[in-house]
Amino acid sequence: MDPLQAIFRVASARSATAALPSASVDLDRQRRCGFPEVVFGQGKTIEQLREILAALAACGDDAFATRIDAEQAAGLAATFSNGRYNALARTFRVAQKQPSDSATTGWVAVISAGTSDLPVAEEVRETLDWMGVRVTMIHDVGVAGPHRLPARLAEFEDADAVVVVAGMEGALPSVVGGYVACPVIGVPTSVGYGANFGGLSALLSMLNSCAANVAVVNIDAGFKAAYLAGLIATRRHSSDTDNR
Repeated sequence: MDPLQAIFRVASARSATAALPSASVDLDRQRRCGFPEVVFGQGKTIEQLREILAALAACGDDAFATRIDAEQAAGLAATFSNGRYNALARTFRVAQKQPSDSATTGWVAVISAGTSDLPVAEEVRETLDWMGVRVTMIHDVGVAGPHRLPARLAEFEDADAVVVVAGMEGALPSVVGGYVACPVIGVPTSVGYGANFGGLSALLSMLNSCAANVAVVNIDAGFKAAYLAGLIATRRHSSDTDNR
């Protein structure tokens, strides 16, 4: 039996775990946590990624991986004809449904300070899209041009949550926090000159935000920010439905 066929058979049995040669894939995570396991691609071989994604896809849901480089993506595309690679975001998704078949739940705005922050912002967008959350993208509205953000306030002020991606001094989440009545999740990026210390200065700035609605994730952690924002958005609308 072909190894991939064996993996599909294991996954389709809906056991809690798919025991693979290099991984124990959590097939029960969607039931417990609301969404399937996501694969962190960095450091994994193409064969390992192929086996893990096949096990997840066999459950009928879109399989999603982050930190996928071009070589890994090429290898995966040879196996998954329905795979979609975003080179900027470094994400790979094995799509089981057509985009038109996927209804969205909740709304998250993704705001980036500068064009150099786009790779992290795109990781946020791809993750939210995989979660089935409506996304509004707003780019290049950093604090050096303070008039740009309020000019676009109408595009995000009613969102369920806002993810703000910024490097340099990392001031933008605090500014955004002063405009909205929802959680703001700051993502410090490693964009900046020497004293940025690979994103550490932006991280410390965001952690010291005086805006009470701002929380912060790790440096360049677009996936983590998106996942948290997506949970906020989907849970909010799930609660609204339950209360009707």
